[in-house]
Amino acid sequence: MDTHAKRFGIGSIALLLAMSPAPRARAGDQVRTESGVVEGEAVSGSGVRAFKGIPFAAPPVGDLRWREPRPVAPWEGVRSAREFGPRPMQARIFSDMVFRDKGPSEDCLYLNVWTPAASASERLPVMVWIFGGGFQAGAASEPRQDGKDLARKGVVVVSMNYRLGVFGFFSHPGLSAESGHGSGNYGIMDQVAALRWVQGNIAAFGGDPSNVTIFGESAGSYSVSIQMATPLARGLFHKAIGESGSVIGTRRHPSHVEELARAEQTGADFASSLGAKTIAELRARPADEILKASMDDKALHSDVVIDGYVLPKDMASIYAAGEQSHVPLLAGWNADESRVYHVFGDKRPTAESFSKDVRSEHGDLAGDILRLYPAGSDAEAVRSAGDLAGDMFIITSTWKWIEAHLATGGAPVYRYEFDRAVPVAYGTMINGSVATAADVGAVHASEISYVFGALGAMREVSWEPADLRLSDAMGTYWTNFAKTGDPSGRGLPEWPRYDAAGRQVMHLGAELRASPETHRDRMEFWDGGPAAPRP
Repeated sequence: MDTHAKRFGIGSIALLLAMSPAPRARAGDQVRTESGVVEGEAVSGSGVRAFKGIPFAAPPVGDLRWREPRPVAPWEGVRSAREFGPRPMQARIFSDMVFRDKGPSEDCLYLNVWTPAASASERLPVMVWIFGGGFQAGAASEPRQDGKDLARKGVVVVSMNYRLGVFGFFSHPGLSAESGHGSGNYGIMDQVAALRWVQGNIAAFGGDPSNVTIFGESAGSYSVSIQMATPLARGLFHKAIGESGSVIGTRRHPSHVEELARAEQTGADFASSLGAKTIAELRARPADEILKASMDDKALHSDVVIDGYVLPKDMASIYAAGEQSHVPLLAGWNADESRVYHVFGDKRPTAESFSKDVRSEHGDLAGDILRLYPAGSDAEAVRSAGDLAGDMFIITSTWKWIEAHLATGGAPVYRYEFDRAVPVAYGTMINGSVATAADVGAVHASEISYVFGALGAMREVSWEPADLRLSDAMGTYWTNFAKTGDPSGRGLPEWPRYDAAGRQVMHLGAELRASPETHRDRMEFWDGGPAAPRP
């Protein structure tokens, strides 16, 4: 989820893990990687083997804090890979995140592999997951991201941790001088290191390094858009899936990518606030102290930086010039990315209050916005408030990414909208009010459990047969795309390509159907297009 997605998550809906006793390891659970032998375990009743907590880079601690990831030191003997590695350093930000690791640590660069392959010769498609959390929170140990069920559809699933917050996205003049190419973006470089690990090791797990799909949600989707743009990841993957978000802004709603000089100044001010005169002094401070200070510093952000290395220039320019990786792209968003918080916020919108707020916040654009997001009644105001917030939050950037890649990528593009309202249990409380499925809607991040087939991770939801069918269909669409570059396949409605001729969108809900896109006028307006037509 995004940095301000604390307001856009599922709120108090908790994710709980149901675990069965682990079976004893078999000889076949041992795999030799470039750094040494790891031993995972069979997941009971699934035909899948899980390898957890495999290091893919050296611990970024001490003198390696705020440096590009370094290679893993080889080990002797057999290393147990039955527990998730520590999650990245982070504060408790999002209430819907539940972890299965032992806690946060700077020593966090570990990944996990779920493989259905019986031998290394199978060369199955590989799907590499990048979690979301606004580049401030999250980890690969969340139960709703468990790769077991997705792997059962004939792919090898990999998920990785990466540095977050001040540890992953901190710039400083001293760090730039030290590296010779700018500073920041360490979390993005961690992701690249994990992709390089996949290239060097995944064949031993039965995966095909020449058929790798990266996929992620929210900040993970931002990351997918960045990995397509950075020259560091060129050739490390072959398809991409983005679920809600990119860092390509529109003309009237810019992205959160930071200029290096500004990020360096913010970092220098942060160091001064701690009394650290040198980078060495800053590295010597305990991780907990650095984290706490960063959470108290309102000027410090977890933004990607145009550093001249990870990002040679701004994202929009990279895509406009066709300099991104020309790989098939499947991307989209949820129908109600922010609806729940406009229904159960401190003040439920009314026709009068919504119009007043828009005029106050958007000035000269207010008249056009109110024509695109009408508020003729209180009910319509609630709908429009959610639509406007969702568009501003994450939809416009996702749309711009899709359009930019379509214009210059030369590769197939598939677009979706996730429409399934979360069927919350009767009596579920959100922000002090009783929620219904209509109130919550197809909220931000709710599609994750469907994709992974992990609906059981959300106990406070009254799942219906339609949810089970949708989850199975989405997992199949996603894995079909990973296998062939086309999500369509036997037993599913055809998913047409998204192109300038038809702009067909696959709607993922109780019914699976493709139809022409809607609300393009809203997207084009935020991209600097003409004002909304007057009635």
